[in-house]
Amino acid sequence: MANNPTLSQLARSPVLVLAFGFGSGLSAKAPGTIGTIAAIPLWWLMAQLPLNAYLAIVVISALAGIIICGQAAKTLGVHDHGGIVWDEFVGFWIAMIALPVTWTSLLLGFALFRLFDIFKPWPISWLDKHVSGGLGIMVDDIVAGLAAAAVIAALGTLGLI
Repeated sequence: MANNPTLSQLARSPVLVLAFGFGSGLSAKAPGTIGTIAAIPLWWLMAQLPLNAYLAIVVISALAGIIICGQAAKTLGVHDHGGIVWDEFVGFWIAMIALPVTWTSLLLGFALFRLFDIFKPWPISWLDKHVSGGLGIMVDDIVAGLAAAAVIAALGTLGLI
C-alpha cells in the first residue's frame, strides 16, 4: 500500500478508517485540524453521557488508539503519518472532559488543544521525539489534551470562563 491511502483503501480497512478519522485525515491541508473538527460531533454525543461513561469511552479509545495507530503506521510504512488523526480525536476529547456543550467551551477547547498539539511545548515535544510505535503516536496528543484541560480548569478556577 502506498504511503497515502485512497478512500477505497480506507473503506476496506477498519483500522485505517479509524486511524484516518473516518476519512478526515485524507485532507491535503491541515489533516490534524480537520481530524479535530471531525471529532466534534462525536464529542457532542459523548457529552450527553454521564461523566463516568464519557471517561470510559475516552480511556478505551486511547488504549485502542495505541493499537489502531500502531497498526496503521505499520501498514503505511510511515511512523505517525500526517493522516493518522485518531490521536487528535482522543486528545480533543480529553481537552473537553466535563465541559458544557457551549460555543465558548468548544472554541476554547479546540483552540487550546490545537495550540498544544501544533507547538508541542515540553514535555509534549520530548514525548513526540522519544516514544515510538502506536504509543508514541498517541501520547503527545493525550498530553496535549491534558494540558488544554488544565488550562481550561485554571481559567475556570480564576473565574475567567
